[in-house]
Formats: sequence, C-alpha cells, structure tokens
Amino acid sequence: MGFFDRNREKVAESGYEPSRLPPGQYLTERFPILHVGEVPTYAPGEWSLRVFGLVEKEFTLDLEQLRALPSVTLTTDIHCVTKWSKFDTVWKGVRVRDLLATAGLKPEAQFFMGHAEYGYTANLPMVDVMRDDALVVYEYDGAEIDPIHGGPVRLLIPHLYFWKSPKWLRGIEARATDAPGFWEQNGYHMYGDPFQEQRFWGD
Repeated sequence: MGFFDRNREKVAESGYEPSRLPPGQYLTERFPILHVGEVPTYAPGEWSLRVFGLVEKEFTLDLEQLRALPSVTLTTDIHCVTKWSKFDTVWKGVRVRDLLATAGLKPEAQFFMGHAEYGYTANLPMVDVMRDDALVVYEYDGAEIDPIHGGPVRLLIPHLYFWKSPKWLRGIEARATDAPGFWEQNGYHMYGDPFQEQRFWGD
C-alpha cells in the first residue's frame, strides 16, 4: 500500500469523513510554507489594500480600517496543488463581496483578479468571490497571520486550490473579462477545483 492510500486510511480512522479529502491529496497537521519571492515586511501603516476596476468608486483601506469592518470567523479545509490538505483551519476577515459592494460593483464585472506583492496575481470567476467563505483575512488560528503564511493580509478562497488564495494581498480588481494570473500563465489550471484535480492546463 502506498503513502496516499495509507494516509487516506488514517483519515477515516481519525473519524473524519473521507470525502473531505480530495483525490490525489494527503492530510497533514503541518502548514507547509510555499511561495514565490521574499517574504515582504511592512512598516507601521505601510500596508494598504486597493479595491478597483469595474466599480462605481475605487477606494483604498489600511489595515486598521480593514479590521474595523464587519468580520466573520470561518473554519474550513484548505488544499494545496502540491497535494497536501489541512482540515479545520480557522480564519478571520472580511467578505470579499462586502468590499466590492462598498465600491459599487458594476453588473458587467464577471471576473476577479487578486493582486499581491511582486506582481503576483490570481484570477477567479466573480461568482466564486461572492460566496460566504471568500474572505480577505488578517487572522489565522486566533492570531495575526504570520508573514510566511501571507500576513498581514491574504485572500482566502478555500474551495479551490490554495494558489488561488494569494499571500500578501494588495489589491482586488473587478473585471469584465478573464485573464490568467501568475501561476495560470505558467501552466496551472484557470479554475483549480481540487475535487476535480484541476491542477494544470488540460486537467
């Protein structure tokens, strides 16, 4: 029996519903660290988030202003394209749809682009960021997000592979048309459903 089969057996033995683990994934209690580029640092008051694109009124928030907005705490599973999954992670943040509503989302905005440090981007259909569990998060497991995991702020789109939840988020853009983000330009799937194993072009 191979590693993945043994791991899937342990999932069931631990009392988890086996269907929570997507095909081709293994469950871990660790939180592996994977990213492109250096971990950025910010002076007090330096970080900001821009909401722009096909909206009635673009605006920019600092971290204090983001934290002052109505927030939600979410417990969810996350799945990385490198094949690890982690169950019951706890995040706190603001729903993406609330930020877009504040900006006045235009009806022709059918797509979304998350912008992060170093020019990193991740594309999504607008319907996916309008879900209850699509968040701009600033806390993980009851504390500020560690910079190596994307702090001070990252996007969280937990129903898709985790590259769609970019670290060090700096902008959310409403768009009329889709366009590949950073990893999509480098061969990753345009959508990234872990339960369909949509890892790469053609999957």
